[in-house]
Formats: sequence, structure tokens, C-alpha cells
Amino acid sequence: MTDYKRVNLKDVDNAAAERGPGLEARFGRMHLDSDHLGVSYFRYAPGFRVPYGHRHKLQEEAYVVVSGSGRMRLDDEIIDLAQWDLVRVAPSVVRGFEAGPDGLELIVAGSDRPEEGDGELVQDFWTD
Repeated sequence: MTDYKRVNLKDVDNAAAERGPGLEARFGRMHLDSDHLGVSYFRYAPGFRVPYGHRHKLQEEAYVVVSGSGRMRLDDEIIDLAQWDLVRVAPSVVRGFEAGPDGLELIVAGSDRPEEGDGELVQDFWTD
């Protein structure tokens, strides 16, 4: 491994392409060649709400709103998000997102996790 690695997140495959319009997800972890760090990009179309949530066994995450606005559900609490908000989420907290009228773009940084990942989807998390 070299001492640095440059990656353009928009050059990373959109992992959500098969899920249809409204969501873009680009996971940079494996492209960084890092033992301890993951960085990803998410874009939600205006008004798009992800009906499922997710949580982790070990990985703590931090979310940065780079453009737009929206809301984030954290277990049973819903918070508003604005540009440049930074939210840290403990592994066990189920989280989900809803974009505002201008959409929502996030950069997500994650800590160590097992090689195979440790995420768990929670179906029908935010459907009301």
C-alpha cells in the first residue's frame, strides 16, 4: 500500500443504479486501499425518502450534508438537515434519509468494520 491514494467518488460505480431513479450511492472504501477508513457519496432526488434504514454492528459513521437539505430519522427521532450539517451516528442506531425540495447530497465517513461488512438493512423503517 502506498502512503496516499486519490479517488474521484463520481468515478466509482453507482451501487444504487439497479434500484431505479432517485438514489445514487458510491462507496469509496475499497478504492482507497485503507485499512481503517471508508468514504462514500450519496445523492437523493428532491422529495425522495428511503423506505428502509440501516445500522451496523461495529462501524461508527459521520454524515456531512454537502448540498440541499432534508431529514434524517435516527431510531424514533427525526432531525432536520441543512448544508454543512455534520451528524455522527453510533453503530446500533437505525438511520434513514429523506431529501428536501432541492435534493440531498451527503459525504459519509465510516470507521473500521469487518472485511465482509457489518451493515444490516431494516425494511419498512420509514414508510409513514
